[in-house]
Amino acid sequence: MTDDRAKSRAEHPLPEEEAVGSDDFQDQSEAILMESDIRENEPEATRDAVQRGEDPEEVERRTSEEAAE
Repeated sequence: MTDDRAKSRAEHPLPEEEAVGSDDFQDQSEAILMESDIRENEPEATRDAVQRGEDPEEVERRTSEEAAE
């Protein structure tokens, strides 16, 4: 991810993001883009997974039923 992508996204949040607000749109943008890049580059690893923490290799696997709990 490039800083330009995150900066651009932080400067132009989606309407629903603006409505909710953020303490730091830059950090929020970086996290959203990082997760998006992982889903795009590793769809098989993220199809049934939820990323936790800063390490993209650290993946928690759970079912949809478990996620709803």
